[in-house]
Amino acid sequence: MDGDFSAHIVRWQKSHGRHSLPWQNTRDPYRVWLSEIMLQQTQVATVLDYYTRFLQRFPAVTDLAAAPLDDVLGLWSGLGYYSRARNLHRCAQDVVRLHGGKFPKNAELLQSLPGIGPSTAAAIASFCFSERVAILDGNVKRVLTRVTAFSGDLASSAQERLLWEIATTLLPSRKLVDNMPRYTQGVMDLGATICTTRQPSCLLCPVQAMCQGRAGGTPENYPVKTRKLKRSAQSLSLLWAEKRDGSVWLERRAVPGIWGGLYCFPVFDSEEDLLAALPLPWQGRLVAIQPFVHVLTHKDLRLSPMVLTLSPREAKTAALPGAGAWFARDAWEGLGLPAPVRKLLQQRQS
Repeated sequence: MDGDFSAHIVRWQKSHGRHSLPWQNTRDPYRVWLSEIMLQQTQVATVLDYYTRFLQRFPAVTDLAAAPLDDVLGLWSGLGYYSRARNLHRCAQDVVRLHGGKFPKNAELLQSLPGIGPSTAAAIASFCFSERVAILDGNVKRVLTRVTAFSGDLASSAQERLLWEIATTLLPSRKLVDNMPRYTQGVMDLGATICTTRQPSCLLCPVQAMCQGRAGGTPENYPVKTRKLKRSAQSLSLLWAEKRDGSVWLERRAVPGIWGGLYCFPVFDSEEDLLAALPLPWQGRLVAIQPFVHVLTHKDLRLSPMVLTLSPREAKTAALPGAGAWFARDAWEGLGLPAPVRKLLQQRQS
């Protein structure tokens, strides 16, 4: 199957694969790297606007490396998984400091940079430098396990390594300059558009004739992964202190933790804890906002904001909880804020 599989993928990608995404048709490792990091755990439709804004603000890796972290987090705000943004910034600085502003040209060296794992490194090396290395993101795992009827449990690191070895045997072995980028894009496109999680379009698949999963009649049974992360729930109370001019009290969240490194209202585990942090006269002035649920990938946050409005004189002498500061609208709009906090502020001050 080896050579036939890659040849089919390359031919299919030329005529049926995706060609219009803004990070395609380039061998600029900065742009490919940026897209790969943004696409981790995030849908293409969500990434498009963020990718464009990042390139407008930071057109080169040197621009990103020189920017304050707050600017990076501000642009990332709402994209989630904020450790990606912090690692993005650190990685850009390491590329400039250790590699003269140029990304390493092989997957092994790329993995030495912050936030770049084996599959991301392989994607950059394949797309930009035509290195013969296999990627193994979610779409590719689905394609390869179905084509080969790989029944190993991918919850096991040993089984994932075995799949990686199989993926390597299926790579193109000739005309790598052209074929490696096209093959890598093609197998990703196949998983994203044809070999989908549910109801795969097998009749449109370029490798249907060699797909062992389809031959067995159960392609949806692959990949096999038994360990699933359990969802959890958490309730948090938010102290929304504001001045009459619209300035708000924000503090930077500790890293690691929920919303680590972002600016946020002071967060409390309960309404009782929030009240205990305020002088008694202010407790009766709190206005409760309707609680709501903010959904993270593996956790539901039940957020209960409570608004405290202060006069300029009170705000000047207020002993508000946390090591925070007052931010006017033109200041907080550019900060890295958790998505629900930004939404609350925008709705109230629109």
